[in-house]
Amino acid sequence: MLSEEQIQRYSRHVILKEVGGKGQQKLLDGRVLIIGAGGLGSPIALYLAAAGVGTIGIADADKVEVSNLQRQVIHFTPDVGKPKVVSAAEKMRAINPDITVNTYKEWVSAANIAQLIADYDFVIDGTDNFAAKFLINDACVLGGKPYSHGGILQFVGQTITVLPGQSTCYRCVFPQPPPKDAIPACSQAGVIGVLPGVIGSIQATEAIKFLVGKGELLTGRIMMYDALEMTFRDVALKRNSNCPICGDAPTITELCDETDAMTVCELEQ
Repeated sequence: MLSEEQIQRYSRHVILKEVGGKGQQKLLDGRVLIIGAGGLGSPIALYLAAAGVGTIGIADADKVEVSNLQRQVIHFTPDVGKPKVVSAAEKMRAINPDITVNTYKEWVSAANIAQLIADYDFVIDGTDNFAAKFLINDACVLGGKPYSHGGILQFVGQTITVLPGQSTCYRCVFPQPPPKDAIPACSQAGVIGVLPGVIGSIQATEAIKFLVGKGELLTGRIMMYDALEMTFRDVALKRNSNCPICGDAPTITELCDETDAMTVCELEQ
């Protein structure tokens, strides 16, 4: 049952018929893991903390740099040099002392990701490289964990929500990572500072809807946003029967780290 202070804090949720007291309690009981405490992870972490998601994990091994501050709004100038997960957790707890923040100062890999996601209800991909994105997809599909994918570059962003066994997964659309250097990273091509705020906010919304159990999730379709044209576009997707991980005859049955469009497992064979 919500306390008087919680009723006041979350009053704008409580008065929504789609949320109410029961929905807010579901948020307080919910557990969400954010992988990446950068551009996408910043708005995601802030909004989930403010919303009262009871337990939020945040994983990132990086430290705050001056060049991050143009878009990674959870980090402030005095945080430069500080581990991103520490900086992020401080802001999240300052917004809402009602929540628990678990920090993981480590890169996700095939060796640790299954353990990281095990205790969470929903996972959010806020990473900035293809190796991590494919690994997160594979771990969530194999582990049966719902998750939100997000990607940004220059003025364009995309996001999709995956319900393993029910909806299209990331590999249904993109079976394998692109060749090395085929697509530049944000550090090479740039990114407008507000873009991760738009995509990250959508990802946070998906997590909240999933926990509350209301609304239509972004499954079976990918949403693409063009900031220059100021357009949103939905593209319908179908599960790929030939998908290497969730298809009829999957070829990926264990977690492997990608390297230059090959997996470590393949290199070791």
